[in-house]
Amino acid sequence: MPELRLLHLTYAGAGKPTAQVVFDRHLTLIYGTSDTGKSFIVESIEYMLGGARLEMIPEAEGYSQILLGIALPDGTPVTLVRAPGSNTVWLHLADLRELVMRTPDARLTAVHTTRSTHSVAQFLLDQLGLVGAQVRTNDAGRTRMLNLRDLIHLALVTETRMVAPVPPALQSARPAGQTAAKSVMKFVLTGEGEPIVATGPNAGQRRVHKGKLTLLGELMLDLHAKLTTEDTPTELRARRTRIHTTIEEQSASLRTVTDSHVAAVAARTTLTQDTAVTQGRLGEIRDLLGRFDLLRRQYESDLARLDMVSEVGSLLGYFTTGTCVFCGAEPEHQHPDHGQQETVELHAAVESEAGKTQDLLSDLLVTMADLDVQVRTLTDQLTELHTQGSRLDRRIATEEEQLAPLRAQMDELLAARSVVERDLELHARIEELDDVRARLDAEGAAPTGRPADHIPSRTLAALDAILQQTLDTWSIPGIEHAEYDQYSGEVRAGGRARAGRGKGVRSVLHSAFSLALARYCIAGDLPHPGFLVLDSPVVTYREPVDDDVEITTHIVDRFYRDLLDFPGQAVIVENGDPPADIVAAAHCYQFTGHGKDRFGFFPARSRPSL
Repeated sequence: MPELRLLHLTYAGAGKPTAQVVFDRHLTLIYGTSDTGKSFIVESIEYMLGGARLEMIPEAEGYSQILLGIALPDGTPVTLVRAPGSNTVWLHLADLRELVMRTPDARLTAVHTTRSTHSVAQFLLDQLGLVGAQVRTNDAGRTRMLNLRDLIHLALVTETRMVAPVPPALQSARPAGQTAAKSVMKFVLTGEGEPIVATGPNAGQRRVHKGKLTLLGELMLDLHAKLTTEDTPTELRARRTRIHTTIEEQSASLRTVTDSHVAAVAARTTLTQDTAVTQGRLGEIRDLLGRFDLLRRQYESDLARLDMVSEVGSLLGYFTTGTCVFCGAEPEHQHPDHGQQETVELHAAVESEAGKTQDLLSDLLVTMADLDVQVRTLTDQLTELHTQGSRLDRRIATEEEQLAPLRAQMDELLAARSVVERDLELHARIEELDDVRARLDAEGAAPTGRPADHIPSRTLAALDAILQQTLDTWSIPGIEHAEYDQYSGEVRAGGRARAGRGKGVRSVLHSAFSLALARYCIAGDLPHPGFLVLDSPVVTYREPVDDDVEITTHIVDRFYRDLLDFPGQAVIVENGDPPADIVAAAHCYQFTGHGKDRFGFFPARSRPSL
């Protein structure tokens, strides 16, 4: 079972010296003079663990924060910070040992109720894994949630309760809480919480209960009316399986045709683009051929004109007299062969121009021939593209004809599956409402019996054996046959109840009971805080009181030595000095009550002037 461990108790305040005790992981002894704050330490620990109130002492005046350091079961240190008189507890996920100024990690409340979700008790019970445990509060079997104070009461014993005649298992002598206290003892000894038992509804609750049943019946009838078939859920699930199988097969066929159709459409799109490009290129070439043909005819016309000019120039040069038709010279300025010479020059110029034009025409004809080849090639390509396009169009049309019925069948299958699933959902809701109605029927029934409230005999025998062994180890005379009475919550020894003994024996029996219970729980991995805080466990009366046994120094020494073997953490507060060997083995605080050594829990200078 997870356990808690106390790290330190600290009082801090602005301008005040820190008052602090640090607890050993095994045994811490706080002893010394009376009126030095020893019992106040125990009461402060109880207050920090969810106590309702703390009676402040004069030495605590001016201190604004109480810090309790705790190691959680996983070893994580946390610090609870609470102001005197406040119900707010600030949680810090760190080990803080002086005045706290940092922002807390969580805000808790010291007051724990059944509705509490952020209380100190809820937080620590959660760490102990005990949230949700139930304890019985009356003979009818009514229960409540376990509170942390139920466990702290058994692990932390103040001086007042140590010697009080109230049985150690009970928190008070009042009858009201005795059933719960005994149920807590059963829980820590067995680890089993109480079951929640219904006590039966009253008249008003029965009317509400009947109304709920009527409403549930109407809802169920309405849901039955919405069903489309009388098939059972099993038959509907089988039908859904068959439909699902058919859908998978249909999906495979539909996917095949769809993939082919998508591929064909993509190919047709690409083909259309290629056709458009080819047609565009063919149009450009044809337009260019038209322009080139006009140029060809222009070249041929130019050649014809040049030839005509050549012939006319020859005639003019030989038969015309008078002003020269070539240069405009008058006859008197012409030399004898002037006409022939001019004719030759004209013929040469015409021949030169005709040659250039002929070259241009030849190049143009070659280019036009190449373009004619391209036109034929592009025309053939365009024809092939149109052929391919026709084939793809026929393929797309065929696949679209195939897709139409496949999609229709798929729609029908999906609709049928939706109907089946809707009917199954209606059946599920009907079953849920039927379960609710069955629970309501059970809740309306009168309880058949009360839960068992006894602790098994073998469990009690084991606890009693540890209790007797503890008393024998301490060498307490006249305390034979020690036992815990589960019906009264009392401890008996030597044929007498603890309440009928003197203060010395009452304190010894209370201490022995607390120590034995802690040992039993720790050994059995049962619910327990894991630490033990005892205030004045062995009141040292030197003489018998009320026909009681004498508590001697020898018994006190054995008590302290027995604590060295305690498997948990123990904090002991006493007036008398422990044996020297125990002081050497334990973590000790001695409060002297004067200026020498440590005055008390609070530094001497914090005490008010007299």
